Amino acid sequence: MTFATLRALHVCIGDAINDLARIYEARSPSALDHLDYPSLDVPHYANAPISPADQLSEELINDPSALVAIRHIVAACGQLCAIVSRPGESLIDVAVSVHLQSCMRFVEAAHIVEILRETGPHGMHVDDIHRWVVDLRPPNAQPDPAILSSGRLAHVLRVLATAHWLREVSPNVFANNRRSSALDTGKTLDQLRAQPEKKYADTNGLAAAVGQICEYSVSSKMTEWFLPDVRERSLPNRASRGTEGRSPADSASVSYPTAFNLEFNTDLNFFEWLDLPENAFDHERFAHAMNGTSNMEGRQDILQAFPWETLSPDAVLVDVGGGIGTASLTVAHAYPDIQVVVEDRSPVVDMAPAAWGEQYAQIISSGRISWRARDFFTSWQPLPNGKTPNVFLLRTVLHDWPDDASRTILRHLRQGAGPETKLVIGDALLLPACKSEDSASLVAEDSPLLPNLGLASLQLYLVDIMMMNLLAAKERTVSEMEELLRSAGWRAFDIKRSLGSLRAYITALPV
Repeated sequence: MTFATLRALHVCIGDAINDLARIYEARSPSALDHLDYPSLDVPHYANAPISPADQLSEELINDPSALVAIRHIVAACGQLCAIVSRPGESLIDVAVSVHLQSCMRFVEAAHIVEILRETGPHGMHVDDIHRWVVDLRPPNAQPDPAILSSGRLAHVLRVLATAHWLREVSPNVFANNRRSSALDTGKTLDQLRAQPEKKYADTNGLAAAVGQICEYSVSSKMTEWFLPDVRERSLPNRASRGTEGRSPADSASVSYPTAFNLEFNTDLNFFEWLDLPENAFDHERFAHAMNGTSNMEGRQDILQAFPWETLSPDAVLVDVGGGIGTASLTVAHAYPDIQVVVEDRSPVVDMAPAAWGEQYAQIISSGRISWRARDFFTSWQPLPNGKTPNVFLLRTVLHDWPDDASRTILRHLRQGAGPETKLVIGDALLLPACKSEDSASLVAEDSPLLPNLGLASLQLYLVDIMMMNLLAAKERTVSEMEELLRSAGWRAFDIKRSLGSLRAYITALPV
């Protein structure tokens, strides 16, 4: 039966490639000028000039039918590799994969993608890359040449090239490829040297998200969080902020609310930690990182999540915990009659308008969008104009909080809702990794793929673990979300999934 499964997966990959080819052929300018899928070797910089054909080729990747085919290819390849690879070798692959993350974090922090962008497709020798990395560091924080050498740098870059995140053009000469170019902020080297703290301003937030997730990857301490006896023998001494501090021996007997609290030896939760004055850079980066998470879903998903066109003129959308307004600005741009109020903590509200640069300057200056500071664990306060919100939006908010805290947020919104107010929640809705009569499936009944698309959906299951370790929170299943809503006075009546994805928008009514 194993060879039958391998052949079925092979067919699945071939069928999905054929589907992609048909999509590109249907959109080709002419029968003699076929659109090709974007090349892995060719960078795609968001701010660089691009031909109409190449632009269309990039845009088609986000076509819903193309996304389904892409996810089937990824899922089938992952399942095929799991079957044929040697288990012991695969175990070590997982154990050492943390070092790939550390290489990615270094490349982002050292501005290497921006350095390689300047040199073009021919690449740059590692000695020259090394000189640029040193040149871009602050004068008072120059790397020790005995530690950061060009030889060690070459080893780091070669890991990423081997994993198809860079291209080694010739020995020790490296260039960006399409995957690494997604990390580009568009900033010039002069800008990065003069104002490194502005690296993420007016960007899509992906670089900020990578830096933030890599730096606060506390899942390595999940075992110590779960098992105090392991903690006692492995927890090193570390400095603490926001607490009086504890010794490793003391820590073994303490019940920490999250792995984050254990790793950073603090009583503060993650958001309180970000508000510390010494974490100002992390705080601003986090706001941009939330913009970057919108790249995990299609920009059009929020527009298809709710029938915005049915709202009356001057309808009010309140984006609760909306950060710098990533999702609601997309709605405001598409529907000029909608008024938007973004609610978040004071530090976020203070920096939000400036975070966008010129991208949404016209909408912001028109007054159609505004920000107000609010703690969503307190009662919802009426808007200054007295209007009742037509829609409350909670996009990637509830997955930041455990059930009791999420219930409090939802109950306060229920108290502020009118009879016709709608609640729109954007979060992942996880599926089991097996067939179940009680759960939906992302694949056909006779598909050899896992019902949740396996590797193609793994990112969201890893985010679930990240939320647990960082915030004691979680991504939820459909039944968990419906029960949570019922307990807070709301009734889910519509669920729209992104095609072939676990990402979803749930619309609820007050009860």
